[in-house]
Amino acid sequence: MRRTVFNEDHEAFRETLRAFIEAEVVPVYDEWFAAGQAPRDFYHKLAELGIFGIRVDEEFGGAGIDSYKFEAVMYEETARAGVQFGGSGVHVLLGLPYIKMLATDEQKKRFLPKFVTGEEMWALAMTEPGTGSDLAGMKTTAKLSEDGTHYVLNGSKTFITGGVHADRVIVCARTSAPTAEDRRFGISLFAVDTKSEGYSIGRKLDKLGLKTSDTAELAFVDVKVPVEDLLGEENKGFYYLGHNLASERWGIAFGAYAQAKAAVRFAKEYVQERTVFGKPVASFQNTKFELAACQAEVDAAEAVADRALEALDKGELTPAEAASAKLFCTEVAHRVIDRCLQLHGGYGFMNEYPIARLYADNRVNRIYGGTSEIMKSIIAKDMGL
Repeated sequence: MRRTVFNEDHEAFRETLRAFIEAEVVPVYDEWFAAGQAPRDFYHKLAELGIFGIRVDEEFGGAGIDSYKFEAVMYEETARAGVQFGGSGVHVLLGLPYIKMLATDEQKKRFLPKFVTGEEMWALAMTEPGTGSDLAGMKTTAKLSEDGTHYVLNGSKTFITGGVHADRVIVCARTSAPTAEDRRFGISLFAVDTKSEGYSIGRKLDKLGLKTSDTAELAFVDVKVPVEDLLGEENKGFYYLGHNLASERWGIAFGAYAQAKAAVRFAKEYVQERTVFGKPVASFQNTKFELAACQAEVDAAEAVADRALEALDKGELTPAEAASAKLFCTEVAHRVIDRCLQLHGGYGFMNEYPIARLYADNRVNRIYGGTSEIMKSIIAKDMGL
């Protein structure tokens, strides 16, 4: 099927990115995998490539292109090569929308030039131990000082992707108690400098997958956050979080589709080369049927992911549509990658094969950004159920 979502500029970017991955990532990826993170200086290389500034206005050093399509190309190319760009994904997909939506002109002048160059890497800290998807139940607090010059931040966060290398973290904290009518009231967002006294990084978490992505626990003990680093208005943080969840969930959906597409490619190459009982594995009817069924599912996921991308670029992607895309694409990827691993036989269980790493990386897609069960609840509510 002919795709219409990308144009010549996107394809030119794809060629550049593919060459970059082959030269700068593939040769050292095993080292990153063993270390459990990409090196910090790699993010400067991404910045030089222009990755961080695509959707940033030109006055701050970016390209000023208001589109997620270049990020979509990046999802496809990293999956195709069986690699990840460390924790840098949250920098652009999660961090940038909040800066663009909430930052004042003064804040943008401070934040965005360093954002584009990779001098300051950003992360987002929502989840807390024991809260999970229930963001309204967060315990981290930010109390305004008596002289009104700063907030005092106390609490902890967990599962923070990019948390080890981050220079700025958007921290969600309670500035007021919830009301009887709305337990979501009272949450605010802060752009916290990770060099602040009382800010500390706990464990770098040992995950099942996404091994090159630094994910950490964070702790705040009387961290002084200048009032100038409040993002948006006090107590409206939950609304801001909900507003940006659509783009986050699109990113997970598109990334999952790209992984499923890559899995079919890996499996096809493997079964054409692997010989069993004197025949290529690809020659058996079961292999052909399995891959054909997987390809059909990938085609469907591609259509859903592309449709969501077009709606996102137009500013029309609703929360329910984003939830539907995430639910469908992540469930498709789960089925497809599992079946493609099965076609590898015992070798599919070995980390030296990209399908094994892909299998582990993919599992979290049905958990973070809202579990599949949460997605179903959002869709059902939109249906009037």
